Amino acid sequence: MSCPDCYRGSVHEGEPRGTVTRAYGLETYVVEPADGTPLKGIAVIIPDAFGWAFVNTRLLADKYADQGGFKVYAPDFMNGRPAPLYMIDDMKIISSKEAGIFSKIYHFFHAMGGMLPFITYNWPTRAWPRVKGFFEQLRKEEGASLPVGAAGFCWGGKQVILLGRGDTIDGRPLIDAGFTGHPSMLSLNSDIENLKLPVSFAMAEHDDYLSVEKAEAIRAIVEAKPEPARGELTIYLKAGHGFCVRADHKFPDSLQQADDATEQCIKWFTAHFSNFTQPS
Repeated sequence: MSCPDCYRGSVHEGEPRGTVTRAYGLETYVVEPADGTPLKGIAVIIPDAFGWAFVNTRLLADKYADQGGFKVYAPDFMNGRPAPLYMIDDMKIISSKEAGIFSKIYHFFHAMGGMLPFITYNWPTRAWPRVKGFFEQLRKEEGASLPVGAAGFCWGGKQVILLGRGDTIDGRPLIDAGFTGHPSMLSLNSDIENLKLPVSFAMAEHDDYLSVEKAEAIRAIVEAKPEPARGELTIYLKAGHGFCVRADHKFPDSLQQADDATEQCIKWFTAHFSNFTQPS
């Protein structure tokens, strides 16, 4: 199950520079390096609960393109049914010390009215065919000549773990490497034990869903896997669930943690993309 922190955080300022198109069956935000450098590969963002149109997600896609040299896709894996953004304000009031009890009750039920439809429609097993279908088409087309990475956050982290099981199309895995920031809705430890592809984890010290103890258990499993399936895990001190995407940029420490996680993903994909070989 997801946790309340999946719906908390800050909405970032900025104007995404990519375009919206239809790619591999889904409406998709797409962006390439601004300087026109040759592509190192393709990175697909599987978003948190607020979906592909969330400005934070699109600004992160721009960073991956410009700092990593990737072509970045952020598809609408939720088919237009993300969690509504008003839930961020609801959660602020619910957790506020100043708000009155009746205000908190009102906003609790208001938030539940957004969360329950989102979870029902986007339960991992229901969303997986949409995700899998996109990556199958991608691998058969652009992904035949370029490496593919999947970066998933909160809700999207579960889908990265499912991709990491090693499902194939035409005998090739759907992705070459995965990255996940503070994933939710995992089945521990079976999801981690079933990984057959390399996945990098960015975890928060203060995460009500995945404690440091659970994170260390994940680390022990992924770092003990044989190459090429060996993963990695970094715990970001003082960070909370959602920090990779919804960190409050008014606080320098939060901004630095988010930037470090972005760098972690870029380095991971770059290292694994360098081993890519086209099929003969």
